[in-house]
Parts: sequence; structure tokens; C-alpha cells
Amino acid sequence: MPDFQINPTAAALLGLLHEGAMTGGQLMAAAERRLGPYWSMTRSQVYRELPVLAEMGYVRLGKPGPRSSQPYAITASGKRAFGRWLTESPGRDALRNPVALRVAFGQQHSGDQLQLLYTTANQYHSEAMAMAKEQAKEAKKNGDPFGAAALEFAVAYHKAALTWLKAAPTS
Repeated sequence: MPDFQINPTAAALLGLLHEGAMTGGQLMAAAERRLGPYWSMTRSQVYRELPVLAEMGYVRLGKPGPRSSQPYAITASGKRAFGRWLTESPGRDALRNPVALRVAFGQQHSGDQLQLLYTTANQYHSEAMAMAKEQAKEAKKNGDPFGAAALEFAVAYHKAALTWLKAAPTS
């Protein structure tokens, strides 16, 4: 079977499947736990990619479980495709911040709306930063310096967002 290029979501799924066979729901939970602080995936993306990966021969389906849950396991060609993906240029970041987008239209906000936006964003970034710090600490403790490094990126992102929010205009 020929090798096909994979997108970042498919690559993330293949990377997670290196840990062992998982259902779509288990993959979603693993993605949220391991990648969530710095990489988002939706349930629809996961369930859209899995049949494509199976068709490409990068994953194989296991025996159906309860409620027709279908476990997937990475194949040798899936491991090769993942390895190739790791060597490709990652491309440019796709920055999409819904708070910054709303701030760009700050003149159309009422003062109360803008303050609520900032308060909510501050709370989110504070909580997310604390969670990412804890996860990074746990990753280091478990001997995973690479996972910890990725989580430190999330910590730095949330810290930068909090710094930006402090300086954002209020009127």
C-alpha cells in the first residue's frame, strides 16, 4: 500500500496510538489529557480521521466492544507515516484567539461587556496556566521531559495572555 501524507490531527492520533489500542472516546480523552493544554481536537475531527487512517492502512480495527465501540491500533505503516510526519516542517502557527478578535472590535463593546470579557479571560487563563503547570510538574516527575517541555509552552502561552490582558484597553 502506498504511503500518504497525514494532517496534524491524524498524526496526533497516530502518536497517541503508540501507547496502545484505543477507541475513539479513549483517544479523545487521551488527547484532552496529554495534548489539550496546547493542541485542540474536537470529537468530530477524531471520528472523521479514524476511518481515513484505517482506509490508508495506518490503523487497524479491533473487535467491537460495548455499545459498538471500535478500538483502533496503529500498524507498521502507520508508525512509518508518523515517523515521516515528525521529520516534516511543522509549518506556521495558526493563531486564533477569540478574545483578541473581540478586543479588535472593542469600540463596539459597552464598557461592561469589555470588562466581563477581560474578567472571564483572566479566570480562564489563570486556571489553565495552573493546570498546565501541574501537568508539567507531573510529566517531569514521571520522566517525560518532552511532554513537560510541550506543557511549558502552554504555561508560557497563558502567562503571555494574562500579561496582555492587563495591558488591554478598557475604553
